[in-house]
Amino acid sequence: MSSVTTSTSSAAPRRAMLTDPGYQAFVILRVGFTVAPILFGLDKFANLLVDWPAYLAPWIDDLVPGSAQAAMYAVGAIEIVAGLAVALAPRFGGWLVAGWLAGIIVNLLTIPGHYDIALRDFGLLLGAVALARLAQRYHAEQRP
Repeated sequence: MSSVTTSTSSAAPRRAMLTDPGYQAFVILRVGFTVAPILFGLDKFANLLVDWPAYLAPWIDDLVPGSAQAAMYAVGAIEIVAGLAVALAPRFGGWLVAGWLAGIIVNLLTIPGHYDIALRDFGLLLGAVALARLAQRYHAEQRP
């Protein structure tokens, strides 16, 4: 009988949390910032969505060894790791994605004609920061 009471009492806060708009926003951001970096990271190996090396600033291409495509392989691996970090530890992963996006923005601002994409990525950076902050809040609420 006590196990029924325990499971019922633990299910009620969980249901309440699922109806909380802040928690819903956290879940939406967590799923988005898990799936998108993983998919974009995987595409760095296939170039199906876009020719990714074209988005690498020439000065960065000069700094890294190998070709621009080889740099994109490293970028893809980092993006996959960032997506997994958001899935497993969003309090850390959100900040990791935000930092990564800041680097992408710097890269894009040094390529003429890519300012619109840099602005879009700034919006994504704000979303990643919001994810990290919401993760902090909901992590604190889940602790006993």
